[in-house]
Amino acid sequence: MTKQDSVITDIEIRACVTGRQQFGDDWSVTNGLNFTVITLTDSDGAKGTSFGFGALDSTIAGKAMSAIKPFFMGRNPFDTEKAMKEFENFDRKWNHVPIYAYGPFDNACWDIKGKVAGLPVYKLLGAAREEVPVYVSSGVLPSVEAYVTEALEVKAKGFRGYKLHPPGMVEGGKTEMDIEAYKAVRAAVGPDFALMADPVIGHNYDEALKVGRELEKLNFVWFEEPVLDVDFNSLRKLREKLNIPIIATEVLAGAQYSTAMYIKEGIVDIVRSDVSWRGGLSAVMKTAHVAEAFGVQCELHTTIYHALEMVQVHASLAIPNCHFFELCYPTDPLDFGTKHKLDITDGMIRAPKGVGFGIEYDWDYIDNHTVATY
Repeated sequence: MTKQDSVITDIEIRACVTGRQQFGDDWSVTNGLNFTVITLTDSDGAKGTSFGFGALDSTIAGKAMSAIKPFFMGRNPFDTEKAMKEFENFDRKWNHVPIYAYGPFDNACWDIKGKVAGLPVYKLLGAAREEVPVYVSSGVLPSVEAYVTEALEVKAKGFRGYKLHPPGMVEGGKTEMDIEAYKAVRAAVGPDFALMADPVIGHNYDEALKVGRELEKLNFVWFEEPVLDVDFNSLRKLREKLNIPIIATEVLAGAQYSTAMYIKEGIVDIVRSDVSWRGGLSAVMKTAHVAEAFGVQCELHTTIYHALEMVQVHASLAIPNCHFFELCYPTDPLDFGTKHKLDITDGMIRAPKGVGFGIEYDWDYIDNHTVATY
């Protein structure tokens, strides 16, 4: 049997929780951050691993992911295109797993491919560059002054941009405070530092239009998910009336299919994807290529955990129409589960060194934070 004939013989899904507060009440995560870890082993002994989203309960997420185990058992890890097409039928016939369930399996297959080939995954994908500018995203902070302080801190650390998740994201009726925060941060960081706004469906159409007009004056890079991703009529109207780019699609079901429709119909200016929620590395690349054909940016949404960001950076390095790499801020609470840190210098991120994804996992940490296996 050659490497190309190998098949997946074992699948382990771990449900894990960090056991410590990560973000605080505004992020609804106070008793630890949930995550999953999926490892595929093939008949030649090659292993591929990926972190996955754990939602608010990793045991529920892990159980949902376990529905996919029979689908991948016995498959060739190189045949990710075949798997993706056949999964569409598998999922439609009464599985209907969450949007975050499939991606880690696809990612783990790519880890095996890279290890067998002896290459970093981004080189297999066709590297477009060796580094990407990093911007960081705030949590929901208690005051305008807190946003200003954090933005200045971020700029001083050398990051290339700052995205605000404003107060209105978790509590409606704070549009004026949101605008005040945007203005104060712009005044503090100066006219040339990249700023983005992401209220995460915090507005209705009229509020979004008002806020968008203020953001235009402040020269923000984009206005992200001002209303629901599926509220395509409002998104289209906002795009028609505003000059600031509208960006969305990070939680649309259907990955590349639904995103292609949003591009074709002119619903947004910039699209979103990521290796966690949008079908894994294979679907991200399809989405990015469709966007590129239409002259549209495909910006990758943070995967939250640094162990998964180390997967995502391989996609970013192979997507020329992705201009930034996103991390949550502060960064330290999300740095767990690996023996090395993200490779960031002067606000630019590079892939981990090594074959596959190049990630050296901290299995002692993962073992100590595993609450269930499937």
